[in-house]
Amino acid sequence: MSESDIGSAVHGELERLRDSIDNIDAAVVHMLAERFKCTQEVGRLKAEHRMPPADPAREARQIARLRQLAENAKLDPAFAEKLLNFIIAEVIRHHETLANGE
Repeated sequence: MSESDIGSAVHGELERLRDSIDNIDAAVVHMLAERFKCTQEVGRLKAEHRMPPADPAREARQIARLRQLAENAKLDPAFAEKLLNFIIAEVIRHHETLANGE
């Protein structure tokens, strides 16, 4: 196999992998959008019933659950926790906005 054939094979493999990454990124964005649709409904219910925007006990359970899922998937649990904490902070912000009638 010549050097140009190797370069072409590597380039083709890179493109294939990058296409997969792009598809996964699109799926992640769509899943996050669906998640936020659900959390908006939760926020509306909480606002209607004057419940607090945050639920620390639920958040702690979710973090523990996500860390376990991450470990099972061979993903760094600390990274998964950081990601979930970021998402939770955004959800709480949305819930606070709804609670304030905005």
